[in-house]
Amino acid sequence: MSSPALKSFAICFKRWALGFGFLLLVMSASAWAMSDQALFKHARDAYDQRNEIALSDDVAQLFKQDYLLAPYADYWLMLLRLNNADNTEVLAFINRYENMVFTDRLRGEWLKSLGKRQDWPTFFEQYGLFRRNDTAVKCYALMGRMLTTDADVSMQARTIWLSSADLPSACDALFDALQKTGGLKPEDIWSRLRLALHDGKLNVAKNIAMRIPEFGKNSMNLLQIANKTPSILFAGEFKRGKKIAEARLAKINTQADTEIALYALDRLGRTGLDSAIATLRQMQAKLSEHDRAFAWGRVAYHAARNHHPQALDFYAQALGAALDKEQLAWWVRAALRAQNWDTVLLAVNQMQDDQLQEGAWRYWKARAYMAQNKQVEANAILGPLSTERHYYGWLAAEELESVVGSQLQQFNPSDIEVQAIASQPAIKRALALQQLDMRWEARAEWVWAVQGFDDKQLLAAAEYAYRQKWFDVAISTADNTRQLHDFNLRYPVPYRDLFRAAAVNENLDEAWIYGLTRQESRFMHYAKSGVGASGLMQLMPATAKWAAKRMGLSGYSNDMIHDLKFNVGIGTYYMRYTLEMMNGQYAMATAAYNAGPSRAKRWAADTPIEAAIYIETIPFTETRQYVQKVMANAQMYAPRLGTQVQSLKSRIGVVPGKVKVNADAILADSDSE
Repeated sequence: MSSPALKSFAICFKRWALGFGFLLLVMSASAWAMSDQALFKHARDAYDQRNEIALSDDVAQLFKQDYLLAPYADYWLMLLRLNNADNTEVLAFINRYENMVFTDRLRGEWLKSLGKRQDWPTFFEQYGLFRRNDTAVKCYALMGRMLTTDADVSMQARTIWLSSADLPSACDALFDALQKTGGLKPEDIWSRLRLALHDGKLNVAKNIAMRIPEFGKNSMNLLQIANKTPSILFAGEFKRGKKIAEARLAKINTQADTEIALYALDRLGRTGLDSAIATLRQMQAKLSEHDRAFAWGRVAYHAARNHHPQALDFYAQALGAALDKEQLAWWVRAALRAQNWDTVLLAVNQMQDDQLQEGAWRYWKARAYMAQNKQVEANAILGPLSTERHYYGWLAAEELESVVGSQLQQFNPSDIEVQAIASQPAIKRALALQQLDMRWEARAEWVWAVQGFDDKQLLAAAEYAYRQKWFDVAISTADNTRQLHDFNLRYPVPYRDLFRAAAVNENLDEAWIYGLTRQESRFMHYAKSGVGASGLMQLMPATAKWAAKRMGLSGYSNDMIHDLKFNVGIGTYYMRYTLEMMNGQYAMATAAYNAGPSRAKRWAADTPIEAAIYIETIPFTETRQYVQKVMANAQMYAPRLGTQVQSLKSRIGVVPGKVKVNADAILADSDSE
């Protein structure tokens, strides 16, 4: 090629290169402008990987792009730097973000860091500003007070100590110091050991036992055996490898022996109640009066949960024992099963004020008064209870023949009020986090944003969440109003065409379907439980597969659970199946949907009982509360949907006596677990 030609080509190429380079620059700038979410996700990954350098670069770029969630990335960076940052830097960060939800969490982590390095002046400057409930921070505060002012903190420390919870390691130094000085007494240590054992916290109990010199290696071995095979410890001897060791529990000579024996008895009561009863009768003479009453209290509790006919007799043998909240609750429930209203009242009156203020025990106390023809005393309880918007409140209103909802003020927010909420930065951040699938952070941001709202603002916020199809947040926000209410937001009807068609197809009460779905998923189709249930109707894969096979659906795969139409179709089919299995009894069918048909039938009494008592005596706390909420939901949905309106007591009805459970029910039960 000639020189002029080469020169011409070079000029053209240069122009092309400059143009292409400029195009790339424009495209790159555009990409950065459009990639804020991707960059934020990269920052989150850098934090998870503890890559401070990469995260620092991401933070700078996010602020350069003025991204709404940039402060979160800055918070993550501060967390990574916290242990090495000086106090001035951390304080400047806190002041910069004083109105952000994560600031108090950071202050808590800073307090732990300050406590660990015993910077007590700075610690106590910040401690008064800390709003969260953090046990580790409390322990550091008590330790700091003890070291700097020689204060007696034993009473406050005992409040923390006497818990079965696995306490943070930050508390160890405090308890070590108090044990040495006598602020933590031997009886405190034994008390917590017993508490942990009977709350099923074996590892916590083992750590506590290490503080007890008498609790040696052999006792630890016996404790492990008591956990796995409790019946062996009462048999005299047991094999351990090639050795045969004596089960010293037959003698019960020491306090360690006593605690192990009581724990083994408690474990036996969970899995073999009749054996536990027989064993306690044989060994009770070896126990002190106090420990004997404690043992019968544990057996009575297990008997009540198993609907044993002698449960009340066992509670009578536990008189004098300090029964915990669950034991007292099941004493009442055992009395309800037996229709022994005098004992219902006796047991309720043993409760402390905080437990007695729960709706359940106020309602049943009132019912006990009614059974004794003490209507004045009953009405004094039912009147205030009937104004509360929950299951027991509605039952109370019906006992008074009140009209549910007669005292409620309805309020519907305007578009201007809704937009005023939508414009708030915290609300914008909450929605942005939700769109990034950061659901925990999104809900925390939302709760922070609405914490000071009045009823009108709460309902405007709930309306905004509903418009964003954030149904669970809309419901929970609307639920928090005190005087003004919008029951269209508390009990929304999304996917109406889908649910109406399913109700017609399966010949089900649409209010029941909505009531159950509201409890299962709050209408969030991506909802997934800790045990693997998915979708609007929270289907377990095994249950969905079983139901699909019964329906004759071919080509089933687990991915189909996430399809809205399929999920509702399978869910409502299973609802109809459980209703048929329970002979049309809705409370039992609801229990069956949650816990399986064979359990729902097993929990029935030998003779008919009112469904409110059946529900109250469901052994599983989750299922008991689930049935109460589903049936209360259905009661609220009925007038909204134009379905049959009836009293809640009529809706839940009467549970018939036990009938034989067929093999099909057992199969469905096992598949649904």
